[in-house]
Amino acid sequence: MSSDMTSGLSLISPDWPAPPNVRAVCTTRLGGISQHPWASMNLGGHVGDDPARVRENRRRLAHACGLPAEAFGWLNQVHGTKVAHLSAGESAKVPDADASFTRATGRACTILTADCLPVILTDQSGTTVAAAHAGWRSLCGGVLERLVADMGLPGNTLMAWLGPAIGSQVFEVGPEVKAAFVAHHPETKDAFSSVGAREGHYIADIYLLARLRLQGQGIHQIYGGGFCTVTDSQRFFSYRRDGKTGRMATVIWKI
Repeated sequence: MSSDMTSGLSLISPDWPAPPNVRAVCTTRLGGISQHPWASMNLGGHVGDDPARVRENRRRLAHACGLPAEAFGWLNQVHGTKVAHLSAGESAKVPDADASFTRATGRACTILTADCLPVILTDQSGTTVAAAHAGWRSLCGGVLERLVADMGLPGNTLMAWLGPAIGSQVFEVGPEVKAAFVAHHPETKDAFSSVGAREGHYIADIYLLARLRLQGQGIHQIYGGGFCTVTDSQRFFSYRRDGKTGRMATVIWKI
């Protein structure tokens, strides 16, 4: 983790060999002005928080990134597989999508999460950056495959970083979730365990599920994945833990 001293934010800097023109950060719940139950760095405008506090939190994020507020490609995330292409021109429109990519400098692909998995991608030459909201529904539906296809680059030229999500020790799911993944990819059965789960349920490893999907696209440079939003209440918002809560942002852009 790194701390941005100019803004007071506590930010996570991805540990991956991204090209020098690619920047990425993930916020924590620390460093904002929102009050309980959104305390304090809530960036989600759809969770009941005071809109003025969300705007200030977003201003702080923009300042920490050295970007104008208009650079951020906020999405209306719907747990689907639609991908938005962020063009060079700024846009006030917030599309219904769960992933985005851009080849433009200064446009920031931005994902909000509070247990779902944020995935960011770039290519070895730094021509394109992308981000996906990979909760289990989007992940199972193929959001990563759709994003890689829309980026139009060979998988073996891409790298990915997996941000803070619900950990593999606590993500309990029903049998329908396991069945949905295994129906498409039988090898994903290894990402589910009955150990520690209620009868008839499973503990799922969303990081492993994402890695398998990325590897299926030829991506083998995969980093991150060592977080748990549920158990690390000091750093992270968690919908499963708290219900009404804030959202972190994972952001990637080119300079």
